[in-house]
Amino acid sequence: MNPRLTDWSGKRVWLLGASTGIGAALAGQLLARGARVALSARNAARLTEVAAGAGHALILPCDAADEASLRAAWDALLAAWGGVDVALYVAGDYVPMRAWELDTATARRMIDVNLVGAVTFAACVVPQLLRQGNGQIGFVASVAGYRGLPKSLIYGPTKAALINFAEALYLDLRPQGIGVRVINPGFVATPLTAQNDFAMPALLTAEQAALATLAGFAGGAFEIHYPKRFTRVLKLLAHLPYRLYFPLVRRLGGASGRPR
Repeated sequence: MNPRLTDWSGKRVWLLGASTGIGAALAGQLLARGARVALSARNAARLTEVAAGAGHALILPCDAADEASLRAAWDALLAAWGGVDVALYVAGDYVPMRAWELDTATARRMIDVNLVGAVTFAACVVPQLLRQGNGQIGFVASVAGYRGLPKSLIYGPTKAALINFAEALYLDLRPQGIGVRVINPGFVATPLTAQNDFAMPALLTAEQAALATLAGFAGGAFEIHYPKRFTRVLKLLAHLPYRLYFPLVRRLGGASGRPR
């Protein structure tokens, strides 16, 4: 089990991907609970709006897909605070894609943001957590990483890899006293999911997702997933043999469609 975290007062939190969606909602919740939050994303103006003049906010713009930019933000955080208690990678990119729409430039961007950026983030944070001998690192992945889904041709694989990466980190770091979390939301209303042209069951607001994430930190589990009424169904589907899984997903998720 990971250390339970219920009191965020005074905690130093680095939140990468804080300009919109779940990240922005988490920033608001953490600042309201007394945490010291370093907010990172590409849009500096939007980060300033999210902080809304909070005294415990540190604005550190960076591009998650640019290693030099990300490392510069981390160096600035260390110079300001000397360390971090919780580091959360919430940055993500999503473009719905089918096999006949496969585009390498779009795919590369999703891979860079969703996976390579998370690896760089860990490479920055983990050595400091080990020096401290405490702290937690978490990654927002997705239930889309459980198994192949329609229109998730690149997004799903990046999230599957991120879940696997977090699992491997947990095996190495938990015995060293470092907490590792993976957060797998279902559908959340964000600018990214606004691209979807299909029904999104059990859709949550970003605020609801932020509250569920913090509740997960209080619970101590490695995986935080929500809403349970939806994620448990997908967990069940993930264990089905292919001969049952593929026909069922075609019926439920609409794997139909033809190239234009």
